[in-house]
Amino acid sequence: MSKNASALKVKLSSYDELFGAKAPAASDQIVNVTLSELHTFKNHPFHVNDDKEMEELAESIREHGVLIPGIVRPRAEGGYELIAGHRRKHGSELAGKTEMPVIVRDYSDDEATIMMVDSNIQRETILPSEKAKAYALKYEALKHQGKKSGKSTLDQVGEAAGENSKKVQRYIWLSRLSDQMLQMVDEKRLGFSQGVDLSFLSKKSQQIVADAIERSKCTVSMGQSAKLKEYEKKNELTSTVVRLILEEKNVHKRKFTLKMDKLSQYFDDRYSSEEMESIILHLLEEWKKTQEDIQ
Repeated sequence: MSKNASALKVKLSSYDELFGAKAPAASDQIVNVTLSELHTFKNHPFHVNDDKEMEELAESIREHGVLIPGIVRPRAEGGYELIAGHRRKHGSELAGKTEMPVIVRDYSDDEATIMMVDSNIQRETILPSEKAKAYALKYEALKHQGKKSGKSTLDQVGEAAGENSKKVQRYIWLSRLSDQMLQMVDEKRLGFSQGVDLSFLSKKSQQIVADAIERSKCTVSMGQSAKLKEYEKKNELTSTVVRLILEEKNVHKRKFTLKMDKLSQYFDDRYSSEEMESIILHLLEEWKKTQEDIQ
């Protein structure tokens, strides 16, 4: 990809990220602000990583400058709070720039939070912990505003990302996990559904479980996370109980066979065994996705 094409890609993705593919309003005033005056949004849940994408962004900024301004609001302590543009600020720093173009808006706390979440939530790669914390922040901001739109607050939270209220609720529950356990979910050492179960544990109990997982290097099944949640409800979750639950093994292995006379209703002689297996696995994967959406 040429440098000009790369810059265009950055420009288009930035428009989509900030304004839903719409350019800034004509009334917006763009000013150049010194990078040292731009401060991170309070409780900003999204990571700014020094990865390949950041390298490409920094290179684009080095050659073309920041194509789309960030969005900020004035701080009582001086300077500005970044609402959208944390990655562009870091890219500008890597590119050796000293200032960055921004649009200054006088947003309330709730308005700024909603804009901050919506401007980041459609990224291609978002960690579960980032999405969980972002949804929790936006949910609280919308509740504070108290505006009625005919949709539930949970539906409004998921609207920008195209997710239903049930999925949003599960992410908000996930946000109650400790940072240590959220990292386990991000690293896929702890499943999403298991993380939701464990979010109902107290911080003390979460620490006991996290320590047990780290110590034994074990994985947690859905059955085990459900048991841990149940013992927590009864105030019976102790270190010993946690250890015993996590040491449980599946004694009975499941064995399942599909008989050819049943499969022949759906596959004729043209399909090989390998083709049949591939189709069945594909359909099961689609079914699994629908189950995750309604959980």
